[in-house]
Amino acid sequence: MKRIDKYEGLYGDRDAKPDAGYIFSELLGTRSWKFDWNIEPHIHPSIYQLFFFEEGKLTFFEADSQRELQTPCMLLIPPMALHGFRYETVAGGRILTLSDVMLDTLFPESALLAPMLTTIRCFADFNGPYSAEDIVALIKAVDKELFGDLPEKKVMLRICLQQLFLAVYRLWQDQQSGNTLSDNHSLGYFRKFQQRIREEGLRYTIAQFAAELGITTVHLNRICREVVGKSAGQLVHDHILEEAKKYLTYTSYTVSEIAYLLNFEYPNYFARFFRKHAGVSPKEFRTIRN
Repeated sequence: MKRIDKYEGLYGDRDAKPDAGYIFSELLGTRSWKFDWNIEPHIHPSIYQLFFFEEGKLTFFEADSQRELQTPCMLLIPPMALHGFRYETVAGGRILTLSDVMLDTLFPESALLAPMLTTIRCFADFNGPYSAEDIVALIKAVDKELFGDLPEKKVMLRICLQQLFLAVYRLWQDQQSGNTLSDNHSLGYFRKFQQRIREEGLRYTIAQFAAELGITTVHLNRICREVVGKSAGQLVHDHILEEAKKYLTYTSYTVSEIAYLLNFEYPNYFARFFRKHAGVSPKEFRTIRN
């Protein structure tokens, strides 16, 4: 077993320190071949990645599962989401990487994208509002501005990014069967809550999260149920459970060490929590996964 790799920048670059304006675009093969088309599971603390796979066969690894992906398909991966790839054949496609701060500023007056950005999203159906070719064209438009030197480059790049992520949002909306929340203020609260969960975990109570947002716990729970159908407490527990599964699967930390890292007061509290939510003990889960 080994520890989870964490990269501030792109895979394999441990020294990168992305700033608020960080953005990079590359062909899928530019970096993947250097790792023999096998990208070990890893996380990025503060960047989003949009993968578009045009051709090839690959396996995608998440926190506690893996799946075969059929091309063309697209993945949107948020910060702190464990992900890795094993390419069965040489694959073609593109990768767009940008900082969480930069994505947040694309729509400063609206938290439009917030519900879509809570977890990894996979898009394999391009029979709706946008074809695969449409998405590739939008990514190429971003590339043209990013690597060009035309007048008002920053303005046009921002417009191209807005068009691309609005298209991704529309694809996501097209895949949703339920109603979506239209209150931009509520979406803003939800997005901030998600971010603070990643930062604080069990160090905060739901009352503290709500107080920091300037709303009541009742209001926070209502927002969470409207956006994802879960209470605020359930979202915190989901995050802690996923973090625990990552540690148990990809690191050699003991159960007691993991309990400490996740801010449980005592290891037996962590073991009880894990069994309640995962159905097995931490040791049993580690044995099954390995």
